[in-house]
Amino acid sequence: MSLVISDELVKASGFSENELLLEIVLMLFQQDKISLGKASELLGLHRMQFQQLISERGICVHYDIDEFQEDLKTLEETECS
Repeated sequence: MSLVISDELVKASGFSENELLLEIVLMLFQQDKISLGKASELLGLHRMQFQQLISERGICVHYDIDEFQEDLKTLEETECS
């Protein structure tokens, strides 16, 4: 699924398209709607880069069992490649 955000909304936000995407992803991460891994992926950042970004923003990293299992799955898939 793709989400189309109108130029009018982008302009009204005062952000560029990339900045608006960043803010949306940060909001979803902060509200525990997406994992650190998914947020990093959506922004095209390495996890460490995303962690640096949220640190600079004063956003706490929440890391639970589900995220740990997701990370293990990603590692296993990477090893098989």
